[in-house]
Amino acid sequence: MSQPNIILTGFMGTGKSTLGRILAARIGYQFIDTDQEIEKQAGMTITELFQTRGEATFRRLETELVTALAQRQGLVIATGGGLVLNPVNVQRLSHSGRIICLTASVDDILKRTSQQGQTRPLLQEADPKTRINELLRQREPVYRQFPQLSTSDHSQTELIRQLIHLVQSD
Repeated sequence: MSQPNIILTGFMGTGKSTLGRILAARIGYQFIDTDQEIEKQAGMTITELFQTRGEATFRRLETELVTALAQRQGLVIATGGGLVLNPVNVQRLSHSGRIICLTASVDDILKRTSQQGQTRPLLQEADPKTRINELLRQREPVYRQFPQLSTSDHSQTELIRQLIHLVQSD
């Protein structure tokens, strides 16, 4: 039986990991967070990886991981927010399943990313809200190519229901 992957993408703080874990448990799939997998493989945090080896190395590791994950089935994959900026990653993931883009308001993203107690390498700025807006503007054309689901002002239960509906409507 075919079990196409479900790939959750979108900007940081939109709920990809949180909802991905819940969705995977609900439908009996394995959950994979690409950032966590890269941290395991590299033996350091994403922040340390950016600082010591640079963003280009991080992006290369993302593509290597995507190549491996695209060969598997029955996964809910939460991607890093910039992973889909590489068309090769999008092509490989698209062939393995359905990509859905989670969105949220800028204020929700700022609140969620600042309360998680972890540093976000791309938000290490004096004004992270301005940086979020800049990055969203840059990434919007890529994110827009996928079905969208806003995680602002919805319960987790409702979001999981909507995700299942999106996946089944394929």
